Amino acid sequence: MKIVYVLCSLIFIISFFREIKGDEGENSGVYIVYMGAASTSRDNHDLLLTSLVNRKSNAVVHNYQNSFLGFAAHLTDKEAKDMEQKPGVVSVFPDPILKLHTTRSWDFLKYQTGVETDFKPKARSNAASDLIIGVLDTGIWPESVSFNDDAFGPIPSKWKGTCMEGRDFTPENCNRKVIGARYYKTIGDYNTPRDMNGHGTHVSSTAAGNTVSNASYYGLATGSAKGGFPGARIAMYRVCGARGCLGSVIMKAFDDAIEDGVDVLSLSLGSSAGFGPNFHRDPIAIGSFHAVEKGIMVVSSAGNDGPNRESVVNVAPWILTVAATSIDRDFQADIVLGDRTVIKGGGINFAQINKSPVYSLRYGSSVKRNTRIYDEGDARNCIPRALDINKVKGNIIVCEHEDGIYTVKQKYKRIKRLGAIGMIVVSDDARGVASSTGLFPMATVNRNDGRKIVSYVKTSRKPVATILPSVSMTGYKPAPVVAYFSARGPSFATRNLLKPDVAAPGVAILASWPAKDSVATLAGKNPPQFYIISGTSMACPHVSGLTAMIKSQNPDWSPSAIRSAIMTTASQTNNIKKPITTNFGSIATPYDFGAGQVASSPLQPGLIYETETIDYLHFLCNVGYGVNRIKRIASKIPPNFSCPDDSNENLVSNLNYPSIAVSHVGRKGKRVTRTVTNVDGDETTYTVSVEAPKRLVVEVKPSTLEFTEKNNKQSYEVIFKANGKLSEDNFGAITWSNGKYRVRSPFVVSK
Repeated sequence: MKIVYVLCSLIFIISFFREIKGDEGENSGVYIVYMGAASTSRDNHDLLLTSLVNRKSNAVVHNYQNSFLGFAAHLTDKEAKDMEQKPGVVSVFPDPILKLHTTRSWDFLKYQTGVETDFKPKARSNAASDLIIGVLDTGIWPESVSFNDDAFGPIPSKWKGTCMEGRDFTPENCNRKVIGARYYKTIGDYNTPRDMNGHGTHVSSTAAGNTVSNASYYGLATGSAKGGFPGARIAMYRVCGARGCLGSVIMKAFDDAIEDGVDVLSLSLGSSAGFGPNFHRDPIAIGSFHAVEKGIMVVSSAGNDGPNRESVVNVAPWILTVAATSIDRDFQADIVLGDRTVIKGGGINFAQINKSPVYSLRYGSSVKRNTRIYDEGDARNCIPRALDINKVKGNIIVCEHEDGIYTVKQKYKRIKRLGAIGMIVVSDDARGVASSTGLFPMATVNRNDGRKIVSYVKTSRKPVATILPSVSMTGYKPAPVVAYFSARGPSFATRNLLKPDVAAPGVAILASWPAKDSVATLAGKNPPQFYIISGTSMACPHVSGLTAMIKSQNPDWSPSAIRSAIMTTASQTNNIKKPITTNFGSIATPYDFGAGQVASSPLQPGLIYETETIDYLHFLCNVGYGVNRIKRIASKIPPNFSCPDDSNENLVSNLNYPSIAVSHVGRKGKRVTRTVTNVDGDETTYTVSVEAPKRLVVEVKPSTLEFTEKNNKQSYEVIFKANGKLSEDNFGAITWSNGKYRVRSPFVVSK
């Protein structure tokens, strides 16, 4: 079987790199030509576009002409290389295919059931407002009760967008809640803003859905479902289809959304882990830069390729990047053994089998096919085709999940097809994130409980068991826990900028779902109005809604001010008053959850870290961009702007960011500066405190900051020194407090 494993591994690796190559642009010769800000290269853009159309009339796929310039077109490789040399061109790159940030291959999570999130804004925060959240996703199901517009006044006068007509969708489907809906043509897909997937409806209602009482998934976890800011309006930009999310389409949606007048943009999608392109070749980084220049906050998911180190994506400093955590609800599917032992399993099933332990229980290794192709380990892990149908049929099968090749979903489908009565999966990861198998009895258990079940099977003369229907349990502890799938830092782009920024609920999130979807519907039942999926996709819109709520109460705050408020008020403790942990039980670090779990009302941060466009331009200098390219990218730039002669990646640490990341600190130390702005009206003094490991000496100068009035600014310096050579990354925090506010900034010192 080792030979089979090697072959499978080789096939997996080849497929993986083909997928990466596909992400980089296997797209029938479509290239994106990016030409920077609309104020810098309008003439060059028009000339280049006209020349191309004259030569190839049907070449242009999309034209970007509002907040930034460029186009997507069918080009040969030679034409693309020649295009890079044309005046005004910043970059030319193949049209990438990005993906939604629901969990990997829908493994474990596609069929999950609901919970109410920890977000409970005050009543006044739920009032209808004119704030508009633009969502780039798979479309929307406007008939959902979450998008009822009864409480809303007229559409804001600032709105310049549209409600496009498409398949099974008319302008009348929009209302005073869902005020806009656009779609963009993609290959082999429906031409409509209507959501044919479910993901876009789910994230939209998570961000801004109305409060709906007695929401549930077929009666499980009944409660209220509501968005992070129910008072916000929604504008949907359907950028994802059956093939994924094309970069050229995402850029077009950014261009439209900025012009339409949105206040917040929410993107639960991105590239593959560790393979993100340079910022000038990344559609999300490009679009979000121009949005932030216009004062629009951009929130995006961190990705689902965790728990691998350096897997976080959407790492540009002008994006608020969100990791995923669990909440305090557990879905239990109890397993009753023949000796009356009850094991508290997990998952969601609506099993209708006998509740007494009368079904034969067999371990995977005992139902192996009689073949040399598969060994005992394959059978123990329930590898598809390793099991004998005659031995599986009519039994409950216990399966390990250690192979790392096949998903739980693949194994479940095979076990069910072979005629098993039920299935028990032994996996810490699967137990941490509930999955649904509809009417099929399945439960997941952690390794400790798995050993108890296997021991019973091996020592009992006639082992039997049953699996009970799932129930939801509230007050689960500890919570939150960083989800195993949530992408981790450090950033692949630079060690001197910490990503992700924060974490939010992303496991088992109940939200609206298209009424005609068959995947979520149980046999013999009407389609559910709400459904559960998990991923950083679900964490992102929580923060998007929170961002809109903050903006509604602080209309003059910039995107960086809002980001600072969210990050510096985040929590690092769980519901048992101990440090938040990962799914593996270890204490979470800033690489896992950034500044921490977002608070439900970070509206009074005391101090904020403001990052101006000029700071982002210096960031680009420090990561290697030349001044000529930077001048083409930015719409507003000082006429005498130049990159400092000493620009280098280490200076990225001086970006005025709410977190701090430095690398290669020795005994001589490194110095980092920050500037904070007082957003409270009182004269006040803040005192610093430092959390640092023994291997580091961290000094802050000055140790007190005095403010005489609102909007006063003060700067401080942090000096990092190492006590000897650092063998691992080190984490800590700097907190400023005046007795009323605590303004916390995490730091990481990488080896």
